[in-house]
Amino acid sequence: MTSVFDLAPEAPVVPVVVIEDAADAVPLARALVAGGLPLIEVTLRTPAALDALRAIADGVPEAVVGAGTVVSAAGVADAVGAGARFLVSPGWTGRLLGAMRESGVPFLPGVSTASEVVALLERGVDAMKFFPAEAAGGVPYLKSLAGPLPQARFCPTGGVSAASAPAYLALPNVGCVGGTWMLPPDALAARDWARVESLARGAAALRGPVSGR
Repeated sequence: MTSVFDLAPEAPVVPVVVIEDAADAVPLARALVAGGLPLIEVTLRTPAALDALRAIADGVPEAVVGAGTVVSAAGVADAVGAGARFLVSPGWTGRLLGAMRESGVPFLPGVSTASEVVALLERGVDAMKFFPAEAAGGVPYLKSLAGPLPQARFCPTGGVSAASAPAYLALPNVGCVGGTWMLPPDALAARDWARVESLARGAAALRGPVSGR
């Protein structure tokens, strides 16, 4: 199966989007794509999330939109039905992993320990979300995993900022990072899509010397 890291290999950052009003979905996605961030994760945290995902899938074909905060088999089905092209979970269970596998779209199950990484590798999964990245050990922790578990590749998410992203992207076992810094609440509240586009452009330029892609 295609990896999430292969969907938009030129994009080093995945915007992690929480959408309260589905009417904002298309202009927000267009701003992110224009700024060079086509891989967009819409988190399933609000009542508007599925409608927003569907709107982006239908209205912004140049975006590669996926669903985040997927925590159940029902959530997998709902997200794929709404047009999600990839799935991201904060953690995983056998049942959730099975549902994501059966969905037919790429997925990133969440891990925060070496044991969870090994358990996924045993199941043939080598693309993972490292969450919550900063709280779980950050760059030093991922760097320490690269030696014994070089086959695992990660998208660190959770506390990653414009300042810390380049250090993550410099690691050989990091394919991309997830973040929200290009989506400041005041810009979203004001529907300042030009500012979002500008911040996205800055995020798209963040690449470490060795990205692992």
